[in-house]
Amino acid sequence: MKLTTHSKKITLAAAIILLVGCSASPTGRTQFVALPDSQLDQMGEESFTTMKQEIPTSNDTQLRQQVQCVADALIAILPDKYRTQDWEVVLFDDKQVNAFALPGYKIGIYTGLLSVAKNQSQLAAVVGHEIAHVIARHGNERVSTQMATSQALALGYQLSGEDSAQKTAIFQALGIGVQVGIILPFSRTHESEADLLGLEYMAKAGFDPRESVALWRNMAAAGSSKTPELLSTHPSHDTRIEDLQTNMPANLAIYDTLISRQKQAKCY
Repeated sequence: MKLTTHSKKITLAAAIILLVGCSASPTGRTQFVALPDSQLDQMGEESFTTMKQEIPTSNDTQLRQQVQCVADALIAILPDKYRTQDWEVVLFDDKQVNAFALPGYKIGIYTGLLSVAKNQSQLAAVVGHEIAHVIARHGNERVSTQMATSQALALGYQLSGEDSAQKTAIFQALGIGVQVGIILPFSRTHESEADLLGLEYMAKAGFDPRESVALWRNMAAAGSSKTPELLSTHPSHDTRIEDLQTNMPANLAIYDTLISRQKQAKCY
């Protein structure tokens, strides 16, 4: 079945979608952001409020202070545009080994993560990673990408002739291709970018950047999903460790300079 009759219209529509909202991430990577940040921030704030109502927060004062201290140290080295925002970091009482970030400057840490992040620098690697997601507008980029690809497929379907079983099968295959070829790689790109930005943040805040590698080794030892990297939203542990080690020298030099000035972080 040929779907070329309306190819010019589809190409034009796709081009319009892709030309809207192009910008650059903090690393200089070109990104597609189509929605107002204010809209995503509101969504993030609403979601975070709901989570705080549904998931208990930790009543361990010491742990909460440690997490907040690490977050405060990282936020303090950010550019003014981000440092002066109303960041909210919450320690949720949940055994899952995880953390997350939402637009609107919201970060959630689960107590289960602290069994793997065994010192302040390993925790800083996690919190720095989540801060990077917010600053790099990854939430907006992902929602925008999903919206654009869905609209492009829907438009293509409408312009490609009469409905048929063959047509449906073709567009189902295209949908799978979009997920594996666009959405998942974008997510892995976001994770890798957040790792490297987080590495920079932790070094500048006086945390030992080498502990980021130790963290992911701990993660691997604790067990993880066996989903192949191709079909996962996250890079493999080995990929993350390799990327961190490649970018380690410059960040270690920053950390060593702070040590020489006795300005390393001291949260616990």
